[in-house]
Amino acid sequence: MHYYLIPDIKANGLRAQESRLVPALYNVFGAPIGLFLFAWTARASIHWIAPTIGIVIYGGTVFVVFQCMFVYVPLSYPQYAASLFAANDFFRSSFACGSILYARPLFINLGVSKGVTVLAGLSFIGVIGMFVLYYYGAKLRARSRFAVA
Repeated sequence: MHYYLIPDIKANGLRAQESRLVPALYNVFGAPIGLFLFAWTARASIHWIAPTIGIVIYGGTVFVVFQCMFVYVPLSYPQYAASLFAANDFFRSSFACGSILYARPLFINLGVSKGVTVLAGLSFIGVIGMFVLYYYGAKLRARSRFAVA
């Protein structure tokens, strides 16, 4: 907020909500990159710092993407922000709870390298979703009776 959001508001005023997603557009690629780096370096023959760098890339970029989304949501739906955050937390927690059902078989059958590669491949859906939200967010909000233009 100190380096991007506040200077942007001072310079340009409140712009469209999608302008808050710009940092996420760059960082959204970090999740698959970090996961791929972890997947293919997490073995005894490779120094431990390599998979650790992959996880740091993953964690840092996912943090930025989440922060961008947590700014975008209340700007788009201010009246329903508390309910949206509660629903977000509920579904993320539910998905994490349900992940137990597939994670063990995934890693037992495929191993760490291929299992994390599957997750990295699926994370590209998030890359596509972020760009769709950035380019079509205004049109989607215009169709919603709950959103603020």
